Amino acid sequence: MVNSAPSEEETRTRARTRRAILEAAVQVLGENSAAPLSQVARVAGVARSTLQRYFPERADLTSALGEYADELITEAMQRARTTEGTGLEAFLRLVPEYFALQKVIMLAFGQEEDLTEGSEEECGEADLALTALIERGHADGSIDPAISASWMQQFLWAGLYSGWSYVNTGEVSAYEALNLCVLSLEKVAANPAANGGRG
Repeated sequence: MVNSAPSEEETRTRARTRRAILEAAVQVLGENSAAPLSQVARVAGVARSTLQRYFPERADLTSALGEYADELITEAMQRARTTEGTGLEAFLRLVPEYFALQKVIMLAFGQEEDLTEGSEEECGEADLALTALIERGHADGSIDPAISASWMQQFLWAGLYSGWSYVNTGEVSAYEALNLCVLSLEKVAANPAANGGRG
C-alpha cells in the first residue's frame, strides 16, 4: 500500500506542533538548560512521545533551536521594515526586535563570543540584510561611513549581550536596558555630519 502525501492541513498541524515544542523549549530551557524534556512537552501541551517523534534526541531539539532562532531573527527583520526609511531609522527599529529574542538567541548561540563570531561564508539571510541596511545608511548619510558594516554587526551583538547581562544583574528593568542599548548603538552608528556634529 502506497502512503499518500500529507494533506495541507496535516502539514500546517505539524508545523504548529513543531513550533509549539520549540517555543516551549525556549521557555523551559531558557530558565534551566538541564530541565527534562518531559517538562518541555508539558509546557508545549503535547505528550512526551509526540515530542520524541519530532525530536528523537535532546541533541535534535538543541540543533533545531538554532534553526528556530534564525527563523525568529528573519521575522524580526521583517517586522522592523529594514528596507524602509534611512539606514539609521531601520537599524534603530531592528534593535528592539532583536532585544526581545534574548532567550532563544542565548540558547542557540551561547555566550558573547559565539554571538559575534562568523565569517562572510557563514552569513545568513538576516546577516546579509543587516549588511545591506548599514550600507544603505552609509549611502544616505545617516550612518557614519567610518563605521564598517562588519564592525557595526559585531557592535550590535555585543551591545545586545551587554543589555541582556545588565538586566540579569537586577540593577535595571528590561525596558531601561533596551533604552540604554538603543541610545548607545545610536551614538555609535549615527553620522555626526548628518546630526549637526552630534555623535
